[in-house]
Amino acid sequence: MKFFVYNADLNMPTRKMKILSLLILIFFGAYAFTEQKSSFLIYGDSISAGYGMDQDKQWSENLKYIFQENNVSLNVLNRSVSGETTGGGLTRIENTLNELNPSFILLELGGNDALRGYPPKKIYENLVKIIDASKERDVEVFLMQIRILPNYGKRYQSQFESIYPKIAKEKKVILLPFMLENVALNKDLMLPDGIHPNVDAQPLIADFVFRSIKAYLK
Repeated sequence: MKFFVYNADLNMPTRKMKILSLLILIFFGAYAFTEQKSSFLIYGDSISAGYGMDQDKQWSENLKYIFQENNVSLNVLNRSVSGETTGGGLTRIENTLNELNPSFILLELGGNDALRGYPPKKIYENLVKIIDASKERDVEVFLMQIRILPNYGKRYQSQFESIYPKIAKEKKVILLPFMLENVALNKDLMLPDGIHPNVDAQPLIADFVFRSIKAYLK
């Protein structure tokens, strides 16, 4: 973009100078607005933070390329933290939303709460508060269903996993299927710990997420 310097007459009446200044501000403000790009915020734990791999190998990076290939004009921003719980996510959500001002948020939290045996009621409350903070800023929320291994006990597993469809219904947000649905049971796609997906799984996760959300991206 080329910039032209306006050589104003020093004798120009003050009123005209003010009008000219206002027009310049409006012009550059409108230009800056059109240059802004909406963003898609990934807000999760180690599954989304790319545990055990370089950043350029993470599924969030693959999602950027998928967006480009499909002409989706959204910046992908990843603020996932390994080991994050719903409580930790809640403590930083206000600052994150204020800083990034996203159009969409993919909320992928709860797995670490389950690992620690946290009460489902508290997990529910934390997720609701994160969603409320997002909706107050007109951010469209995608809530990721989280699945856990049956060795936590059938009762706890059922109570935990039922949190997500309940919240989605009550808060009227979009519930996405678990991103590791087709990955977790394939040893070739998982790290030795049996919890985290490996490098080979990342493009598959990105494609799965995109197919789950594409109908809602406007």
